[in-house]
Amino acid sequence: MSEQPPAGILNINKPYGITSMDVVRRVKRASGFKRVGHGGTLDPVATGVIPVCIGQATRMMEYMLDGSKKYRTTITLGVTTDTYDSMGEITET
Repeated sequence: MSEQPPAGILNINKPYGITSMDVVRRVKRASGFKRVGHGGTLDPVATGVIPVCIGQATRMMEYMLDGSKKYRTTITLGVTTDTYDSMGEITET
């Protein structure tokens, strides 16, 4: 009987300032797995949970991408930045 390679889904809380692909690269580097993918994309300025699939579980991603998602946001009114997002320098208040 041959041994099955590890497979599964990790729910990773993506921090501010990195991309979803950065999370995938970190999981690959830390685990040594070659087949790793994410089941959704968050912008670098967003934080939140993204499912990261490993091994045969990467085949499940198509079903995750079709599912519904919920978002919660916090905004700051009365501030302008040079990039028009929260990563830029404040230019006007």
